Amino acid sequence: MDPLILVVDDNEDNRFTLSMRLETSGYFNLALAANGREALDVMRSQPVDLVLLDIMMPELDGYGVLEAMQSDVKLRAIPVLVISAVDDIGSVVKCIGLGATDYLTKPFNPVLMKARVDKCIEQSRLRAQEIVYQQNLEAEKRRSDGILATVLPRDIVRALKRSEKLPPRLYDDVTVLFCDVVGFTAYSEQHPPEVVFSQLEALVEQFEAIAQKHGLEKIKTVGDAFMATCGLLSAHDEPVRAAVACGLDLIAAGRAFGAGGGVRVGIDHGPVAAGIMGKTQFQFDVWGDTVNTAARIEGVARPSTVCVSGRAWMHLRNHADAKSLGLIDLKGKQKIEILECLALKA
Repeated sequence: MDPLILVVDDNEDNRFTLSMRLETSGYFNLALAANGREALDVMRSQPVDLVLLDIMMPELDGYGVLEAMQSDVKLRAIPVLVISAVDDIGSVVKCIGLGATDYLTKPFNPVLMKARVDKCIEQSRLRAQEIVYQQNLEAEKRRSDGILATVLPRDIVRALKRSEKLPPRLYDDVTVLFCDVVGFTAYSEQHPPEVVFSQLEALVEQFEAIAQKHGLEKIKTVGDAFMATCGLLSAHDEPVRAAVACGLDLIAAGRAFGAGGGVRVGIDHGPVAAGIMGKTQFQFDVWGDTVNTAARIEGVARPSTVCVSGRAWMHLRNHADAKSLGLIDLKGKQKIEILECLALKA
C-alpha cells in the first residue's frame, strides 16, 4: 500500500505546489489540511506515514500541532518534515525539540525535498515493520508462556523468569496426594488406544480442575497416575484436609471412568524436596520420604477409598471420620499405621 502523506499549509498555492512535487517524486496517496486542527483530525482518523507541516497557520500553528502530536501516544511516532518560510535557527531548534524529524525552509530545493521525504518515508516503513515485529514477538512470548505454564506450575514459571536457575530446596509441612485408576492396565489392553486416550484425557482434565478447586498444585501425571501437593507452592491453612476433600472428589469423578474399577488415593504429610529436573526438557518434580510414602499408601488402598498415613491423620483427626487399617508393611519402610477416611466433618 502506498504511504499516506499529509500536506499541512494554510496557503492553497503552497499545498498545490507541494502536492505536485510529491506526485513527481512518485507519491500519489496524499491528504491535505489547511490548518493545524484539520491536520490533527486527519491523523486521528487514518494512519498517516508522513506529515509535511507549515509553521505559520491560523487557528493552530505548526508548533501547536507538534505539541499535540507529542502528547498523543498514537501520533508522536509519525515523522514530521517541517517546510516553513521561517528561516530562523531558533524555530528549527524548537521544532526538533518538539519532535519534528527534519526542517526545510521555503523556497526549498525540489531535489533536497525529495531526499528528505524519501528518508522520512523509509523511517516510517521501518517503524511499521518494528511494530509488527514487536507484536509478533509479544504473541510468541505469550504462546511460549502458555506452553510453559502447562508443563510447570505458574509460580515456578515466574521464578524461572526471574532467574535462569532454580536450585532445589526443602519444603516443610507439605501434603502429597497420589491417585490412580484401578484396573487401568487391563482396560488399556482391551480397548483401542484412541478410546483409552480420549477417556483418560477427559478424566485427567477433571482431576486437574478438582485439584485446583481444593487449592492443590498438580505436579504431574504418569499414565493413569495423578500426583498433586498442597502447601508446597502456596501456603494453605489445612493442607491435609484439603487433600482429603480433593481425594473424595477424585473418587467421585473416577466412578464414571470406563475402566470400571474406580480410583484409589494415598496421602502423606511431611517434608519434601522440590526443584527443576532436566535441561533439554524441564520438569518440576518433588521427591523424598513423604512422596514415597504417599505413593505406597495409594498402592495398598482399596478401590474408591482415600487412605492417609498416621502422621497425616494427626492433622486431620478433628475434621474427619476414619477407620484404622492397622500397621501395614510398605515396601522399603517399617510398618506404619494407615487410616481410611470415611467422611469429612462439616
